[in-house]
Amino acid sequence: MELMNFLFKKDFIRKQLSDLDDPERLTMHHENFINSAVIFLIVPYKNKPYDLVLIRRTKQENDKHSGEMSFPGGKFDPNYDRSYLDTALRELEEELGVPRQNVEILGCIDDHLTPKGFIITTFVAIINENQKLIKQDEEVKEIVKIPITFFANKRNFKERTYKLKNELIGVGKFKYKPLDNKVYVIFGATSHIIVNYLDRVYDLGIMTPGCRRIRCEDIKDRIIQ
Repeated sequence: MELMNFLFKKDFIRKQLSDLDDPERLTMHHENFINSAVIFLIVPYKNKPYDLVLIRRTKQENDKHSGEMSFPGGKFDPNYDRSYLDTALRELEEELGVPRQNVEILGCIDDHLTPKGFIITTFVAIINENQKLIKQDEEVKEIVKIPITFFANKRNFKERTYKLKNELIGVGKFKYKPLDNKVYVIFGATSHIIVNYLDRVYDLGIMTPGCRRIRCEDIKDRIIQ
């Protein structure tokens, strides 16, 4: 697709997304898994395609996603959160210093399940391009803005497939190399959430035809520590 197709169009994107409680949205619940929520954070610009805001997590001993690239977010905590949206906005403010009143939620995409036992509910949101991002060093090692056009280029997505119960399962990743010679590998849940978004909003067909992601019933007998 041409670059101009990725100029930020709020009404267009909003129409492609679902409400949290939309019966057409894929939701997952299982007693063996941990519910969590993330913010798929967009920074729109007037004259160029928008960026996604990702974080590289600080390495920690007891964090199953330590050191990985991800969206701001975390586990649902009933002591603080009344909803998964509360979880996502609370974590965004803690990790990047963005007050919830400065965030505009556009909608949701399907839930995603990770092999590490997390069900992730994703909220697509925007912030002003001048919004300051202040990382919480304990949880965030680095804040990385990546153009949506990088992810929309199918050549940048590498997917391997395997058979599970005679069905094809896809596992993919992106490798982003900006000009400063750093390399950011975006894999697992984060890469799959991005692909889900791109396929839903722009119908790009990035996933390998005929393959799917894992579901709760595929690994329902695993025990979360």
